[in-house]
Amino acid sequence: MSQCCSKPVPVQLTMKASTPVLTNHDLPVAIIGGGPVGLAAAAHLVTKGESFILFEAAAHIAGNVGNWGHVRVFTPWPFIADKAARQLLEASEWKLPDEEAFPTGKDLIDEYMAPLAQLPAIKPFVHYDAKVVAVSRKGLSKAKTAGRDKLPFVLHVQHENQTIKYEAKAVIDASGTWSNPNPVASDGVWTREEQALGSQITYGIPDLLGKEQKRYAAKNVLVVGSGHSAIHALLDLERLQEQHPQTTITWIIRKSNLQEVFGGQEQDALRERGLLGVRLQKLVESGKITVYTSFLINGLEKDGARINVLGNVNGETVSINGMDEVISNTGSRPDISFLREVRMDMDTYIESVTALAPLIDPNIHSCGTVRPHGEKELRQPDHNFYIVGSKSYGRAPTFLMATGYEQVRSIVAAITGDWEAAVKVELDLPETGVCSVNRSVQYGNSLDSGRTIASSSNKTSCCD
Repeated sequence: MSQCCSKPVPVQLTMKASTPVLTNHDLPVAIIGGGPVGLAAAAHLVTKGESFILFEAAAHIAGNVGNWGHVRVFTPWPFIADKAARQLLEASEWKLPDEEAFPTGKDLIDEYMAPLAQLPAIKPFVHYDAKVVAVSRKGLSKAKTAGRDKLPFVLHVQHENQTIKYEAKAVIDASGTWSNPNPVASDGVWTREEQALGSQITYGIPDLLGKEQKRYAAKNVLVVGSGHSAIHALLDLERLQEQHPQTTITWIIRKSNLQEVFGGQEQDALRERGLLGVRLQKLVESGKITVYTSFLINGLEKDGARINVLGNVNGETVSINGMDEVISNTGSRPDISFLREVRMDMDTYIESVTALAPLIDPNIHSCGTVRPHGEKELRQPDHNFYIVGSKSYGRAPTFLMATGYEQVRSIVAAITGDWEAAVKVELDLPETGVCSVNRSVQYGNSLDSGRTIASSSNKTSCCD
């Protein structure tokens, strides 16, 4: 009998076990950004026994910090090292550097963040050259609500020439704002003219006394901005001018009262921060620098190999001509383009987390003192999605690292179910000293002479 016509033989069928489907509980917490706050979040997750995955866009840890590695911070080591991170590091025989020392950005990386990122509990879960280009809920657009909170997040991560998807049960966005600077123009709009002059404009703090000295020496240099980054640049330019007397320094600020820029000085609880203001005031009063206050920049124009700055002061049209280089320190803004599919609640004025806006709005608060806040204030409409660190402050310039550390401590406690720890938020920040200034010195515009004219003012700086 042929085989095809043989009597069928009963066969016992066995079902192969399918691969278990991961629940949200089994997924890691995703951290965007490998700077101080992102690494602190990782450290707190490790101490809680929670899995995580961290994405850093640069080729090494703390890429943004590396961009200002030559700058010395005004905060000593005890305020810089996160508590959970210190516990992990000290278990590996690491010791906190000199508590009275003020590290540079490079010191922060070499002596703190790099050793932390190399710990066995952290290193395997950090991805470099990994840029998050989108975040969404799995299978749902932003517009869909049903079942949303039960679905994991999906992070679309660009690495080399491919985009890889990762799932996570929670997302902590600590990507910062440093890499997304504001334009020079006072209206905050990027123009084609400014972009075309990009080779002569630096957004940030150039290494004026180091690798970029040749670029600025004996040049007409314009600094725009009134924050600590601008002060650093101006003070470095003063030293460069001493070495190369042909270097000219021009400074533009929107403020009318220079005392606000000088800050608390001797009254500042952070001595180095106060000394910046003291040194800046001496520089201004020395006449080595041309200062334009109340200056609103309307635009830039190319004039041969140089730049002309067009603007107005108290309604008067003013042109500053013949600049070789521009250093722009007009602040930065959060990049929320990759978060379009996440439900967020952000303040429309300063683009901070909405609950923080009344506490940090620079239009209201001049001292930068912020009451303690944590998970409750930082939670977003999409459950388990958080924006932390300097990005949580949006365009407000008053963020300190210690604030970010307390933010992620509270958030990690909430994610891991420790609500008692999450709601117990404590933060001890050093005062700026600005709020206690009752009398200021106002300097008039130096449009012609390059010198300032002092006059008394009874304006009180308020932080209510």
